[in-house]
Amino acid sequence: MLSKKAIENGLVQFTGTEQYYKNEVLGPMVYTDGVKYLHESADCYWLLVTISSYRRTEPFQLWELKVQENRSAILTMKEDSGEPYLVNQKIPFTDFPLDEIKFYLIDGVLLLPSEY
Repeated sequence: MLSKKAIENGLVQFTGTEQYYKNEVLGPMVYTDGVKYLHESADCYWLLVTISSYRRTEPFQLWELKVQENRSAILTMKEDSGEPYLVNQKIPFTDFPLDEIKFYLIDGVLLLPSEY
């Protein structure tokens, strides 16, 4: 796992994607170069699996993971900013190195907001 600073510095380079990635575990969901970088550098493939396990049908989903000081976290999903949460999962412990991360899941493609 890379350091928090190294991951943050690496994430700023993703403003689009050149390739989409798929894994049988994730079902029909695919993900972008930025998401691939994040799951490899932060050892957080579990986060992709968790998001895909919900199999929501909304065409646009805003996912957010917020890590608390005690290393617990909350994973949420809503259809857009200002909308109510449709998913609100408490995670008792995580070693995820960032304080928070956001994703968009648009028509089955998981991407970083900077890749939109």
